[in-house]
Amino acid sequence: MTTLPSLIRWRAALKMPALRPWASQVLARAVLLAALPWLAPAQAADSLTCTGRFPNPITEICWSCILPISIGSSTIANFDGQEDIPNPSNPVCSCGVNPTIGLSIGFGEPARHVEAVRKPFCLASLGGIDLDPGIPAPAAARFTRPEGDGDGGSFYQAHFYVNPVLYWLEVVTDFPCLERGSFDLAYLTGVDPLWNDDELTLILNPEAVLFANPVAVAACAADCVAATAGFGIAEMFWCAGCQGSIYPLDGHVPYHMGGVRTAALIAQRLTAKMHRELLAWGWHGRPGLCGPYFLPAMDKTAYKTQLTYPVANTAKDGGRCCQPFGRSTIVWGAGKEYPVRGEDFAFILFRKRNCCVGY
Repeated sequence: MTTLPSLIRWRAALKMPALRPWASQVLARAVLLAALPWLAPAQAADSLTCTGRFPNPITEICWSCILPISIGSSTIANFDGQEDIPNPSNPVCSCGVNPTIGLSIGFGEPARHVEAVRKPFCLASLGGIDLDPGIPAPAAARFTRPEGDGDGGSFYQAHFYVNPVLYWLEVVTDFPCLERGSFDLAYLTGVDPLWNDDELTLILNPEAVLFANPVAVAACAADCVAATAGFGIAEMFWCAGCQGSIYPLDGHVPYHMGGVRTAALIAQRLTAKMHRELLAWGWHGRPGLCGPYFLPAMDKTAYKTQLTYPVANTAKDGGRCCQPFGRSTIVWGAGKEYPVRGEDFAFILFRKRNCCVGY
């Protein structure tokens, strides 16, 4: 293989005047071809717009997703039939070395924010801030398959935010079950080499090879039905409901069937990735009564999502405007994507929280 240094040495060795113009053209073309892999991603990223909007906590968050509120296994507050997963059966609980007796409370806590963006380091949920740290990262893309069957895939970057909105809004004061903190950027896939490499990401999810077969993929149809009717099947952890497969835990989506559907899958994958990297923990069930616990395999039934950008999904469908991971986007995702300023997506995550409240 001829390298660029050998071409330069060959150019310097030429002494015949008639060959020098021809050799110069060859050298110029070689330099251009060598630079294309670095120029193309930069030009593609620069051509993408970076737009966004910080979600209005009054008008753009579906507060009914906090419901139902339960004590033990009994629901004490619910409207419009908001969905829930099982809660600890005993209403009385205790925590600590010197046990504090309290009540077992269950609710949905808006605590995280996920966005899928086309341009690397574009913070859509912070108003469209283009961070641009100077680190090369692949931009979003949509591609077709060589067999030309009409199916195409896509790639998106994603960001994960800490957003304990109930706490920083001080909606409820002196309530020990709320995570304390402020809106903060927790994870950027643009600096993660695993997000753009299906093989490299096997470091995090080596079990993916067990489910790379038609039988495991076909079984996800049952998870799709379950997620559309209620919550997905927790035991089918390799499935992302109607969005396909949770693996690989990166930004490559083999079948692009619309931006909202793809963004919902990216949000589920990134949340699962945060659990695998122990950056997200479990807060629900009996183990979560006294605090968070390690949960490297995400329980997808513990989350409900609400689209906040580009079109906040506050219109209720069947009394609900939040969807569990894996629910079909055919109904609630219609009309939520439009060209240029409506091709990046953001979701607020309501996670199931069980807490032992004792004073």
